[in-house]
Amino acid sequence: MKNAYTLGWIALSGFFAVVMGAFGAHGISAPVPKAWISLGSQQHMAHTLALFACVWLHTKGLKDARLSMLFFALGISLFSGALYAMALGAPRGIAMAAPLGGLCFLIGWLNLARAAFSAKEAHADPH
Repeated sequence: MKNAYTLGWIALSGFFAVVMGAFGAHGISAPVPKAWISLGSQQHMAHTLALFACVWLHTKGLKDARLSMLFFALGISLFSGALYAMALGAPRGIAMAAPLGGLCFLIGWLNLARAAFSAKEAHADPH
């Protein structure tokens, strides 16, 4: 993994999470689209931070963290992207992507837990 390049893309993800959160807070007055933007940007930022953690864990030897990065990135795209799109007037059918994004988030977290529990340090004798 090219960490600097990857970190750059993750930083841009964080930037866009803040942009969308600010847009939702100041640029949208209708309550439902405002709530969609708020939830989308909260999950976007939370999982952007998870992406940073995965890079760090990968550098510490938890190689399977890379798979979680894929699921977190897909989750951001599908879940937050669907909410952003609906708030900006996309057809309601796009909402079907949000549960798939949520599923990606869950798979990412379960994979990260599996990777941690199966790491060599998790099985090492503490004595």
